[in-house]
Amino acid sequence: MAKTKEIIGFTFPCQFALKAMGLAETEFQTLILEIVQQHAPEVTPAHCSCKSSKNGKYDSVTITFEAQSKKQMDQIYQLLTDHEKVLFTL
Repeated sequence: MAKTKEIIGFTFPCQFALKAMGLAETEFQTLILEIVQQHAPEVTPAHCSCKSSKNGKYDSVTITFEAQSKKQMDQIYQLLTDHEKVLFTL
């Protein structure tokens, strides 16, 4: 039986959807996937969805995966926040 831990309303492990937004570029989804894979190597393109803004200037990438811990989530969000091409994360 897997061990669970509740932190800030989340019980880990849990399904989690994170979203990153940036300027529309051909490789933005690949960039976000590669960043997430540094701490969640099991994530594949099948876990991703991408939407463009109404005017096509911005893309948002959503990746849904099984988060293992708050530490893992903090590390992923820090990498996303630090990257110059990521404008916003949720």
